[in-house]
Amino acid sequence: MSSRDPNEGSYEEFRDARKDTYDGSSGSPSSSGPTSLDPGAQIEMSAAVSGVVPDDTFTVDQAVNALGFGRFQVKLSLITGLCWMADSMEMMILAILGPALHCDWHLSEWKQAFLTTAVFIGMMLSSAFWGNLSDKYGRKRSLRLAAVMLAYWGMLSAFAPTYNWIVLLRGLVGFAIGCIPQSVTLYAEFLPAQQRGKCVVLLDCFWAVGACAEVILALWVMPTMGWTGLLALSTLPLILFVLVSHWLPESARFDATSGESEKALATLQKIADENGKPMLLGRLIVDDVAQMNRGRIKDLLVRDLKWTTLLLWFIWTSCAFCYYGIVLMTTELFEAKGNLCSISGTTGAYTCSADCRPLTSDDYLDLLWTTLAEFPGIFFTILVIEKLGRKKTMALEFLVFVVSIVFLFICTSSRTWLTFILFVARGIISGVFQAAYVYTPEVYPTSLRAVGVGTCSGMARFGAMLTPVVAQVMTRTSVHLATAIYGIVAILAIVAAIMLPIETRGRAMT
Repeated sequence: MSSRDPNEGSYEEFRDARKDTYDGSSGSPSSSGPTSLDPGAQIEMSAAVSGVVPDDTFTVDQAVNALGFGRFQVKLSLITGLCWMADSMEMMILAILGPALHCDWHLSEWKQAFLTTAVFIGMMLSSAFWGNLSDKYGRKRSLRLAAVMLAYWGMLSAFAPTYNWIVLLRGLVGFAIGCIPQSVTLYAEFLPAQQRGKCVVLLDCFWAVGACAEVILALWVMPTMGWTGLLALSTLPLILFVLVSHWLPESARFDATSGESEKALATLQKIADENGKPMLLGRLIVDDVAQMNRGRIKDLLVRDLKWTTLLLWFIWTSCAFCYYGIVLMTTELFEAKGNLCSISGTTGAYTCSADCRPLTSDDYLDLLWTTLAEFPGIFFTILVIEKLGRKKTMALEFLVFVVSIVFLFICTSSRTWLTFILFVARGIISGVFQAAYVYTPEVYPTSLRAVGVGTCSGMARFGAMLTPVVAQVMTRTSVHLATAIYGIVAILAIVAAIMLPIETRGRAMT
């Protein structure tokens, strides 16, 4: 690693600068932070940062760990899980919508690819926006707003009359989806340290259920109602989430660091009541004064966080590039007539309406099999993430992904063998996503957690935005070339995962 620039600020310096605002050394409190804190609370906050914490006080992290995992977290899992189901269903639609519109509107492979890309452009542009909004105004408000927008635009896209309209509306759907990762931020902030890794990974079961549900829904709806019915019915989980989201609590960490100690205490008391545990005695204090000027992307690049942030951005980009590449390639490869490589060189004929072959029941069943691979991916990640740690888990799963897709170089004519290859590849790359979702909220402090997850999600959408060109266009030129690109990107991601400077296994959230 290169020597540090003396002009660069470290995270500690950034935090201390905020601390000065509240310990009286720099005058009145900053207008960007809460001004309702009494002097005693300010002193306690400063004491918490310096490590001098009175015996009759406790932090949110101490309370969450003491109150444990119980009924409160189970209910929270079900509600935030609806967000993941909705996100997964909207993503799975992309693998089904392209072939359907090719037959109905005779779209070229480039137009299909751009329709997919438009969704990811919306997600990429909005991820940092939603992260910033969540850090400033709360996780709950942002999620409810995004859910309403997502359901509205998702329903409207079912009635899109032209290609340009559906591109615009699906892009707006992508803009709203950019907020969904904040549900992980909210969920992780209510989890005790010992259960956090496994629970965040298990939350991905809802993603897998949503993907499977979308394929089953398509198998039932497409022959009769077509893609319009599929888009409309796919908004049902979002509508359900909006109805039950009134119960969704705001993050106690967010409230505490916003000067809303009473709200934070009320939330912690609710956890104690529902989990059947006694509430901690004493006074709630904030253990990180750096929260006072939060939600700034540039603070992710201070000296002590810059290397971690840049590596995470590349890992998330690579993960989404490979994951959505496998999802989109699945339906493309299932259209091959003869052996696997027969699809290569079909670009010129693909726009012909006579070449249209709608997905059949067998195609949907094979797609369902590859989608079910996400469940073994979840269980594998749970098995190794606490034993190997977050970094080694991501590196190992990227390695298994590379080994699995090497078999796509074999021009097999066996549909069963092709389905098995895609099953393994999709299952293991989904595990990388789960490990990244565990690691990222743990490595950033509360002041930067939502914007950190948001920017990483934005970089993931950038990778997903690029992948349709490879999966839906390049595959029809050369399956081998497309496969090689995914392999090279995954190998580089292995290196990035190993180079991450911080391992967060067993590490308390600050």
